[in-house]
Amino acid sequence: MIISLLFYTNFAYDTVRTDFIKIICQWVVLIIISYTLIQVHASNWKLLAVSALLFRLVFLMAIPNLSQDFYRFIWDGRMLMQGYNPYLSLPEVWIVQGNSPISQAQELYLGMGELNGSHYTNYPPISQLCYFIAALFAGKSILGSVIVLRALLILADMGTFFFGKKLLKAINLNEKRIFWYILNPFIIIELTGNLHFEAVMVFFLIWSLYLLHKGYWFWAAVVLGLSVSVKLIPLLFLPLFFQKFVGNKNPDAKKLHLWQGVLKLIGFYSSVVLTVFLTFVPFVSGAFFLNFKKTITLWFQNFEFNASIYYIIRSIGYQIVGWNVIETAGKILPLITIAILMALTFFRKNRTTQQLITVMLLGISTYYFLSTTVHPWYIAVPLFLCIFTNYKFPIVWSFVAILSYTAYAHPEFRENLWIVGVEYLIVFTVLGYEIYRNTTKPTAVSTTFSN
Repeated sequence: MIISLLFYTNFAYDTVRTDFIKIICQWVVLIIISYTLIQVHASNWKLLAVSALLFRLVFLMAIPNLSQDFYRFIWDGRMLMQGYNPYLSLPEVWIVQGNSPISQAQELYLGMGELNGSHYTNYPPISQLCYFIAALFAGKSILGSVIVLRALLILADMGTFFFGKKLLKAINLNEKRIFWYILNPFIIIELTGNLHFEAVMVFFLIWSLYLLHKGYWFWAAVVLGLSVSVKLIPLLFLPLFFQKFVGNKNPDAKKLHLWQGVLKLIGFYSSVVLTVFLTFVPFVSGAFFLNFKKTITLWFQNFEFNASIYYIIRSIGYQIVGWNVIETAGKILPLITIAILMALTFFRKNRTTQQLITVMLLGISTYYFLSTTVHPWYIAVPLFLCIFTNYKFPIVWSFVAILSYTAYAHPEFRENLWIVGVEYLIVFTVLGYEIYRNTTKPTAVSTTFSN
């Protein structure tokens, strides 16, 4: 614990993202120590829980050093605080005009960077609420805002620990699995350290799954809607709930059960959509829809980072047509993802909670494997889902995702595609082995999890 605290402290206050050698060395040491803590002290819940909290509190006063997105979070929150709709204006316009209504506007704009400042925000309303809370308590201090945002993320992780442990117990899995998420250096550094709100999204997601497992489908839908309103990613999961509601559990009452299930499924989907809609209502306007669509489109058809299958497609495209095919691929790959999600919905068993979470894991992983942009913190969702399944490849992925930071070591931010290739070769090798193992031995239980 002491060694980890020292390394986390150094990581938080004396590390820059351009120093990749230092980052990777600290990363490896922290992974080894976390693995050792979980394996050696599996029965000491108090020690592991206190460790997880202390490791997060180390970052409390630190300005994030691996991501600059938090500057935009603070900007949006302060715009809200002043009564402005953050979806309707660009930071660069306020800076050029020189009449920004918020404190430290110039510092925030320089911090977020020209690229971020020239695009409309795409962070959903519950995320905006968190940014507003930071502005409410620290409207004139960047460090103060960081502390508030980090406190919210730590609280979210505490909620994830609580409901994750309860769901593991409810489906008869080893409760110590939760520590593969809570004590993972990747989660501590990327979410708590760098202020990424996947932590809040995961909290609402696991809360929703726990409520659904207990039979409270309406409240599960409402909470899932809140998760979508933190990050839009959980929308991908909606088709996968079909068998959970409509699956035939009682052959003697097949028709009755089918109609009851269909009605509940419609109610579930309607409740999710209504919850999301209500969170967006305060911001809705014609310009909002236009700006939000423009930002989402840019994400799929302009940005590239740490991709896997897409980079292979791009390389083939260069050989065939001689230019970057991202605009075309960015339209087609999401359709392929949807087709795969439909196949998982109707052709794979996902009636039990564990089966449902397994297809959610495979679905979200497919989406990221086909994406043009995969920032390291995106892996938080598959990492959390995997602790309820027999798959461990997201844990391995969380360990090797740090390789993507080699791009920042280059003065012009250039990816080393050989390094990216090594990252995904490791991930796909483990995934391939686990698919083979789980197909040939479906009852196999991971010894890493169960011991």
